Amino acid sequence: MVTTEITTSATNVIYVGQKPLMNYVLAAGKRLVEDGSSVLIQARGRSISKAVDVALITVDRAKGGVKLDDIGINTEVLPGADGSPLNVSSIKIFLSKP
Repeated sequence: MVTTEITTSATNVIYVGQKPLMNYVLAAGKRLVEDGSSVLIQARGRSISKAVDVALITVDRAKGGVKLDDIGINTEVLPGADGSPLNVSSIKIFLSKP
């Protein structure tokens, strides 16, 4: 596994959840234009596929103005409803301006 150190401020992190897909795409595009040169898209569990879609649509809409830097996948152990450990998959997708 290749680990890339990419620094992003707390304002350039987009947490993907239950909102419509295009809300996240527009947020990513806006943050790339206004706040800096990179954005981190994060998701856990069932939202992982939506995060991948957000990243790909953002890159496609930018027409070469944004590139996919790195993708990190992980399993987080969270306490379940009954207190037992629960494994939850997560993804971090780094996008930046070339």
